[in-house]
Amino acid sequence: MNSNNKTILEKANAAITEGDYEGFLSFCTDDTEWIFVGDKTLRGKEAVRQYMAIAYMEAPKFMVENLIAEGELVTALGKISMKDEDGKMVDYLYCDVWRFRDGKMAELKAFVIENKSR
Repeated sequence: MNSNNKTILEKANAAITEGDYEGFLSFCTDDTEWIFVGDKTLRGKEAVRQYMAIAYMEAPKFMVENLIAEGELVTALGKISMKDEDGKMVDYLYCDVWRFRDGKMAELKAFVIENKSR
């Protein structure tokens, strides 16, 4: 099951980098919940869809450095670059903890900080 969840996340991430947001959402439960720690919480696929329409006007570029699976959880550590509201590319470091249910991504706890060390 762990390796299957990792594979699902890898496929979902590939859809994001290709700009296929609906393809990505097909890997999520209808009641998916995204918690951006210290920021906001998105509840349901439609809320995520609306977030992606704004935050991912251009597909983000990211590099997963590690994927760690345990039970229903998959943790992804890496770097992501995406444009801000002004169209400027901003680099971030992230740790995403995904909880899976019935082979789909049901919850995300995202720890994201701007990478100012560049």
